[in-house]
Amino acid sequence: MGERVILHCDLNNFFASVECFLNPDLKGKNVAVCGSVEERHGIVLAKNEGAKGFGVRTGEAIWEAKLKCPDLVTVPPHYDQYVFFSKRVKKIYEEYTDMVEPFGIDECWLDVTGSQALFGSGERIAEELRTRIKNEIGLTISVGVSFNKIFAKLASDMKKPDAVTVLKSSDIKEKVWPLPCNELFGVGRTTAKNFEKLGIRTIGDLAQMPEDIMSRTFGKMGVTLNHYARGLDFSPVLRENEVPPVKSVSRGITCKRDLYSSEEISPIVISLCEKVSHNLRKNNFYATTVGVALKDNHLVIRDCQQKLKTPVRAAGVLAKTAMDLIEKNYSFSLPVRAVTIFAGNLVGEKFTFQLSFDEDYSHLEKLEKLDTEVDLLRERFGDKALMRASSIPLTESERIRSAFPSFHPDI
Repeated sequence: MGERVILHCDLNNFFASVECFLNPDLKGKNVAVCGSVEERHGIVLAKNEGAKGFGVRTGEAIWEAKLKCPDLVTVPPHYDQYVFFSKRVKKIYEEYTDMVEPFGIDECWLDVTGSQALFGSGERIAEELRTRIKNEIGLTISVGVSFNKIFAKLASDMKKPDAVTVLKSSDIKEKVWPLPCNELFGVGRTTAKNFEKLGIRTIGDLAQMPEDIMSRTFGKMGVTLNHYARGLDFSPVLRENEVPPVKSVSRGITCKRDLYSSEEISPIVISLCEKVSHNLRKNNFYATTVGVALKDNHLVIRDCQQKLKTPVRAAGVLAKTAMDLIEKNYSFSLPVRAVTIFAGNLVGEKFTFQLSFDEDYSHLEKLEKLDTEVDLLRERFGDKALMRASSIPLTESERIRSAFPSFHPDI
């Protein structure tokens, strides 16, 4: 049996490209799609090639982007249009194969191994898709063609916009291994920094690290990334009805103002944990890991997580665990701009686990029953019909006191 032929199709600068297509007046201008300044989401969500040329980055504040690109034109997002265009593009993909796996709204993997007898080689199919989407929909794509999903995605990132890049198994050492390791799918900024401590700077360095060292240092994920670097990815392209099971639930928010202390962040954490808890109950899951990600006002994200002795989904337990993580791992040297809570390593209701003498299971059961009753009341009378006092944000004077304990505005 020969190698698979996998495509990774990535719509170039998708949000910004749709906005420019819908509004011809934006053609030739430096454009960024941005969130609402009034609601404190005033960051760059997407940008076109012109803005990218000035160094405008996704996730930075609008004012920072305009310092780099003074003539930057900012437009609000239109998510309904993005969904509409995404579905149109996907219909074209499905004319070539039924094995289409979306990865977000603007990316898809396609397995065209069995399509070559009808449509030609993987590279020919990729070129045809690129031409059709440009002519029929008015957008451009970059397509990576390779023998697995990981290298197909890597190839699509190598040449943008509006391009096709082929990576064969014989290209690994010459074209892939010299690349920085953070260009490999699954290697984020934090992982790349940890790799650098071991002298791993390129994909080749990662590929040549002994598996036992990767396992001892980084666990199962370290071995997986080592395999990816060596071209060992056998994961299938999943059809829409073959979606893998949910492994985590998360909820996040960009705050309307900066948060300077544990007291200020606590109401936000409790509110998010209630949403996570509701989702877990709705889908009959328990969490065995709780995590927190905090983005400061310099847009740097710090995340941490904790394994739980007992699977839980009670909002109060999730919130206490999250706050303990924050107090142990975040000093508030910089104020917090955004908060995300996630519950991971989910297990079903029939999951069996080792009981602990230290855990009050009757108390956990009461907390769950209370959360369930709260769900029923909110479904009937609205989300704000019943609120925890601890989830109500601080008043202005309380906020000042929490940030500056020695200051007393009432005196």
